[in-house]
Amino acid sequence: MYAVIKTGGKQYKVEPEMLLRVEKLNANPGETVELEASLIRDDEGNIKTEGKVEAEVVKHGKNKKVLVFHFKRKKNYKKLNGHRQPYTLIKIKEIKA
Repeated sequence: MYAVIKTGGKQYKVEPEMLLRVEKLNANPGETVELEASLIRDDEGNIKTEGKVEAEVVKHGKNKKVLVFHFKRKKNYKKLNGHRQPYTLIKIKEIKA
């Protein structure tokens, strides 16, 4: 059984007991969140277009640093910025059709 969920402008294929990094959610670690499922496929192969996915927030964190470098030749212009995107680690508990 698996489902396709949409969160943070992205879609993810999830299965029960799966750990997943998503864009930062407004929930504390240990809380349960409910996400909309746009597609659910059960073990028999039946496909449903609506449902919910129950997930537990494990922790919050930041990804590895990405360096952004701007450069203009012959103008002596150089600019270096770094960015660390925040994420939320969730564990999929149950898929409800």
